[in-house]
Amino acid sequence: MAKIAFILLCHKDPKAIIDQATRLTAAGDYISIHFDARSSRSDFDMIQAALSENASVTFAKTRVKGGWGEWSLVEGTLHAVEAAVEAFPRATHFYMVSGDCMAIKSAEYAHEFLDADDVDYIESFDFFKSDWIKTGIKEDRLIWRHWFNERTQKWLFYTSMNLQKRLGLKRRIPADIQVQIGSQWWCLRRRTVEWILEFTRQRRDVMRFFATTWIPDETFFQTLVRHLVPDEEIETRTLTFLMFTDYGMPVTFYNDHYDMLLSQDYLFARKISPDAHELKRRLGALYASDTVDFKISNEGRNLFTFLTGRGRIGQRFAERFWESETTLGRDRELLIVVSKKWHVGKRLLQRLRETTNIPAIDYLFDEESTPLPDLGGIQGTIEKRTRHRRALMRMLFDYYQTDRLAIGMDPADIDLMKDFYADRSKTRLLEIETNFTDEWILGHALRVGLAGERTPEEAIERLIPTIRQDFFYESDRIRDEGFEETHIMRESGTVEENTEALAKFLTIPEERALEIARTEGFFGD
Repeated sequence: MAKIAFILLCHKDPKAIIDQATRLTAAGDYISIHFDARSSRSDFDMIQAALSENASVTFAKTRVKGGWGEWSLVEGTLHAVEAAVEAFPRATHFYMVSGDCMAIKSAEYAHEFLDADDVDYIESFDFFKSDWIKTGIKEDRLIWRHWFNERTQKWLFYTSMNLQKRLGLKRRIPADIQVQIGSQWWCLRRRTVEWILEFTRQRRDVMRFFATTWIPDETFFQTLVRHLVPDEEIETRTLTFLMFTDYGMPVTFYNDHYDMLLSQDYLFARKISPDAHELKRRLGALYASDTVDFKISNEGRNLFTFLTGRGRIGQRFAERFWESETTLGRDRELLIVVSKKWHVGKRLLQRLRETTNIPAIDYLFDEESTPLPDLGGIQGTIEKRTRHRRALMRMLFDYYQTDRLAIGMDPADIDLMKDFYADRSKTRLLEIETNFTDEWILGHALRVGLAGERTPEEAIERLIPTIRQDFFYESDRIRDEGFEETHIMRESGTVEENTEALAKFLTIPEERALEIARTEGFFGD
């Protein structure tokens, strides 16, 4: 009978991880956990303490700091696989899962399914000939060296790649491997996993190559399995059911998806909503049951297309999204940086990108040129961004795979602030209070079309105090709203006062906030 060692990469929600590990091992299987080194040490200690007496649980001996699209995700996976191979000699299969995956069949069914065929289950398509990559760079993932993260270090990522192009530093793919691509959710036999680990020790050239490719978790295991295992022993599919929206974001499953999930020809599903408590309860009970009779119809993708085509969010009985705006997510935190001087607000957001792991986006509701990822067109214009603001923000949280996101806003965007504060997510606001010289206000008036080169001097003299008063009015409106968790940095304030405001706004140690507050020329024009 098959015995599965689950390979779990995770970075948050320790209680859910403990529940998942307990549930999976209770059925006689094993689990090896890699908990991201960027995450809280106290959360990791909680997980270890809760599972310390469970002999079917092990942990990666080395924790690495993971980043989406980086080699670090493959590195963390390999550490967890190595720990599982050593700790669980009876494991016959190694199954990659995430913290928001859940079984949609019983353990008994899963074991019988894996026993039926002596094969590896992994998506493995030719990198260059297939159309697996729908958007974004393709060949550039491989032929240039990538040391920076495209999501958190966008400028460095593209500057480095373009510099290599200009210098002609294109590299060759190792001659004896044919790069493959596919989903990172695989299930491999023990022999295959042992071959892969041996390969990583012998072929340092291949390891160096993949270590500087972009998004290697979609190519590394896929390529090595195809290189090491005969084709007839590979099922080019994943056993984890997942779907994507038209915007390229993973579909989230809710309580009323239970019957649909059970009818899919898969063993697990991703991703389960953190708020779908009833679905989690029912799936957990199912995994522990002896049920093996499942009616497979595989209607999931057609059903989702049908429902979303009628304006629903993928649930049978959900309201249409224009009847009830989508939420950002209960456990998410939106950090709003408000400054009339956009260059000052952008300066702070840039410092956040440089000194923290919080993704920060400039004035996306005020500047159409703000760099944004391709989200299927919803990000295309300010009008679309504003009209579907909550949907857009939720997609950005999903894109950056984060629960904390910072954005810049003009003080005039009071309606947007009110809407985000009305969401069930947590919203914090930091207003940057700056001084406005007559010269700066005049420049502002020229930029926004309130004045021109031929505007009479007398009109300008009347206009400047009016604009200055309007700035004060916008600031007063924000304070009159009585938003919770609001903080102020002042150009006239001391470094200590601004450090305290930053530390509370970002919930970071004061020494890190001080580093940001001391930025040279922070308030400069």
